[in-house]
Amino acid sequence: MRLNKYIAQAGICSRRKADELIANGNVKINGAVITEMGAQVENGDKVIVNGKPIEAETAKKVYVALNKPLGYVTTMSDDKDRLTVADLVTDIPERLFPVGRLDYNTTGLIIMTNDGDLTYSLTHPKHEVYKTYVATVAGVVSDKRVAALRKGVDIGGFVTSPAKVKVLKQNPRSAVVEIQIREGKNRQVRKMFAAVGNKVQTLERVAIGDLKLGRLMTGHYRKLTRQEIEYLKSL
Repeated sequence: MRLNKYIAQAGICSRRKADELIANGNVKINGAVITEMGAQVENGDKVIVNGKPIEAETAKKVYVALNKPLGYVTTMSDDKDRLTVADLVTDIPERLFPVGRLDYNTTGLIIMTNDGDLTYSLTHPKHEVYKTYVATVAGVVSDKRVAALRKGVDIGGFVTSPAKVKVLKQNPRSAVVEIQIREGKNRQVRKMFAAVGNKVQTLERVAIGDLKLGRLMTGHYRKLTRQEIEYLKSL
């Protein structure tokens, strides 16, 4: 089995992150440091990651939907001692990691799992999974601005793919807008609205594909149903 897949199936991290561990010299096979991306693990090999032995398929696969609150970072640890999404699932014995990211000031749906293959599939650029956000923005979101967002805007050296945009409510000084995007660039939705002249005041992710946040309370999580897991794998 390819080394990065072996690490992912042990529930350590995604395959992409496993490649980083390998490149940084944090992985050994039978006592030898491995930095080759395509290295294979054979039956009987002893694999050590960050000084700890691992074994693929030893952990039960767990899948949860979490409603991330404000002020949490979407990482397993933080060098600034900020709260992380890992602090919200401490009662789950398996080590879960987030699928993708939400920025510090964005709330809403995030999937957490120890299934590295699923994480790889859902975050790979070739898979066009729409993420749905509801944004409260300052000012008026005119038809011209909606058209620009739908076409794609330059957010600083990157032109976004066409988005699905719907103005849910226009107030005198603000608007509530639903926007669906396929990419996941850093602070992308905020930058998209800024590009057309609207500052985001609040931002919540309410769906990933057909998987919806629903009435899940802020800071709480629920385990995904079998049907939801199968749906995500089908993507």
